[in-house]
Amino acid sequence: MTTSVERTQSTAMGTVSFTARERWVLLVASAWLVIGLQLDAYAHATMPELETFWTPWHGVLYSGIAASGFTLLWIMRSRLPGIPTYRSLLALPNALRIPLAGMAFLLVGGGVDTLWHNIFGIERDMEIFVSPSHEFIILGMALVAMGPTLMLATGPERRLGIGGSLLVGVSTLFSVLPVHIYSLHASSIGFRHLGSGQDPVPVFSPDAQLIHGYVFSTILLLLPFVIIGRRWPLPVGLPAILVAVIAVLMHLMFDSQDAWWPALTVAAAAVAIEIVLRLVTPLIKTTANVHWILLGLIAPPAIWGAVLLVGKIQTGSTGFNIHMVTGLLTLTAMTGVATVLVARSVQHLPE
Repeated sequence: MTTSVERTQSTAMGTVSFTARERWVLLVASAWLVIGLQLDAYAHATMPELETFWTPWHGVLYSGIAASGFTLLWIMRSRLPGIPTYRSLLALPNALRIPLAGMAFLLVGGGVDTLWHNIFGIERDMEIFVSPSHEFIILGMALVAMGPTLMLATGPERRLGIGGSLLVGVSTLFSVLPVHIYSLHASSIGFRHLGSGQDPVPVFSPDAQLIHGYVFSTILLLLPFVIIGRRWPLPVGLPAILVAVIAVLMHLMFDSQDAWWPALTVAAAAVAIEIVLRLVTPLIKTTANVHWILLGLIAPPAIWGAVLLVGKIQTGSTGFNIHMVTGLLTLTAMTGVATVLVARSVQHLPE
């Protein structure tokens, strides 16, 4: 890993530079922040009687907010005039504007959260996922954690080395993990993977919710790789490792007392799919867009199909009838293709 200035960008303010040290310090601060969320989520999942705001894991979370804020101030120290103005803040590059916006959401959400708990009490179950203060905190975390990757993305490097791959991988993990946690009520990664066995399935039911979860999880797992792939060739192993780590962490936080086969199946399937696609796509002489479309078409139904197959082996049933299984896999394939087409069609606007 180099410590020289590796990023230059022309903006309205002139040439802005970020050092490797600045990127890595922000990465550590954002990791501190998101790990606080993970600890808090695990505490609420395992201690439902929790009734106080003053907990050690809240201490990690809010000290992480402070660490991220001070880190951003440190990074901005030489990039703003003595007295910052609204205009000078807007003139900052997106690599700083986006995490600064995230910090604003964190400060507002954190302040409101303390007041909210004192007035209305501690949220429970579904209340956790719709609390306004929590929505601000999750959004803020995701935006702050994007910072290190955004700083690197505006540099001249056309390929990621080992250090760059590690930074982008960890930054991406801590950007998407809060969203996975917060969308647990509509996710196929966590504590629900198989249907209930009802036949026919009621329109408004946990099974219908799980179908929505497979669709949302498909988008959330696939989208970061498509975005990264617009800037650099994806480092070997990055997609498989990230999907595996997310699946394992979600199971550890919310379903660690039950069987590990769902998380391990997702992890193994992600590794197998990346190996197959790495070997096959170079043999297909076509455009990069077609390769990405193939990824969106093949990867989601392959991963979720593996989960359903192993679930049937483990429990004797997928919990869905043939209409639901085939429809689910078709829907996730179409969702994967749509995610690729939309993400690769968005035009980049100059700073």
